[in-house]
Amino acid sequence: MSITTDIVETWRRPRVVVRRHLARGQSEPFAFSLLVAFLVLAFVAQWPAASRAAFEDGNTPVAPRLLAIALALLATIPLWYGLAAASRLVARVFGGRGSWYGARIALFWSLVAITPLMLLQGLVSGLIGPGPGLTAVGAIAAVGFVVFWALALIEVER
Repeated sequence: MSITTDIVETWRRPRVVVRRHLARGQSEPFAFSLLVAFLVLAFVAQWPAASRAAFEDGNTPVAPRLLAIALALLATIPLWYGLAAASRLVARVFGGRGSWYGARIALFWSLVAITPLMLLQGLVSGLIGPGPGLTAVGAIAAVGFVVFWALALIEVER
């Protein structure tokens, strides 16, 4: 299935989608492609805010800001792998029987599944700016990510 179809289905049945991804067999390129898809969409979500900041500041054009955002996102790759490993260790302490690969799929897919809200947050940040609307969208995105990740980890560690 396509990634967009899987994202929509994740909002209804997250555990089914994670189970289907695990049924593909272990493929590290697939797991990494999920992380890259998240990073690309996270980068796109930052464009409106970077454009707004460049317009308001006037000193720094948008291109250097976008380059800095891209490099910062690339620098987070080891963090995501470390977070997936830490979640696997915590799950093992609580009796989880999953795998390291499953922990990566659970985290990376949860990141991809929450990108629609990240894109909305980027639009709110760029068009409306700081305020209660941006805070609300950010909080909803954070809670959604935690819920997706928890459900995915439960499925992976069963």
